[in-house]
Amino acid sequence: MEKKTNKQSSEFIARGVCVRDGMILLCRNIKHGNVYLLGGHVEFGEAANKAVEREMIEETGLVSRATRFLAAVQSRFTQRGTDVFELNLLFELEIESGANPAAAPRSLESDIEFFWHPLSDVAQSGLLPASIVPRLEGWLDGTDPVRFIPPER
Repeated sequence: MEKKTNKQSSEFIARGVCVRDGMILLCRNIKHGNVYLLGGHVEFGEAANKAVEREMIEETGLVSRATRFLAAVQSRFTQRGTDVFELNLLFELEIESGANPAAAPRSLESDIEFFWHPLSDVAQSGLLPASIVPRLEGWLDGTDPVRFIPPER
């Protein structure tokens, strides 16, 4: 049974999908182990694609370009006693230099790390929200026409 909470939060997140040589670049929260796509919160008045690019500079120092819009994915979960409702906007992400599957980018933030994972095995990565996993390859190759995923609960 899910724990009830009175605290609520709505979050607007921009995420980048960077794939090179069949590998996808992912981010992990070191303390909690959560795995997610690159990016972060969109600031008030900021374009979501620009938020991904800003987050990449802040987190890795790497210049990137958020290109094609892939999907909007909503999720809902409880985090440290708060009921969180999150909207993730996903963009294809091109990193200008320094993104090579032979070595993960260095994190400029002590609480996260980056790693490359085979795209074909992304289901084993622990990627959240989980509703992204079965559609990711179809969004990238253009075969999945679904561009909006509502929350599971």
